[in-house]
Amino acid sequence: MALPHAQSSEVVSVRPLGQCLTEATTFAIIKAQQLEVIRVVLPAGKALRQHDTPGEITVQCIEGEVEFSVGPTAHMLRACDFLHLAPRAPHALRAIRDASLLVTICLAPG
Repeated sequence: MALPHAQSSEVVSVRPLGQCLTEATTFAIIKAQQLEVIRVVLPAGKALRQHDTPGEITVQCIEGEVEFSVGPTAHMLRACDFLHLAPRAPHALRAIRDASLLVTICLAPG
């Protein structure tokens, strides 16, 4: 069953999941007209194939370690690291260690 999205003015925790990380799954925290915020959970070794988004995105590593590739360049994201991508930037990611990320997507380009 899908989790309900957060409502306007609702406080949502994005603290590290710690020991619960291995049992957690990816879920959308909010999806509004112009903005989507997702907690992405990736077990070690799991990857998301190359894709892009119509608008800008930000990615904050909450815990774990992820190899984040933007085109031909790979970046290591660890706890507290933050990354911004321009619209349509091709990117892929692979978890080196169990990880959770806070991803913000601008759904309305420009």
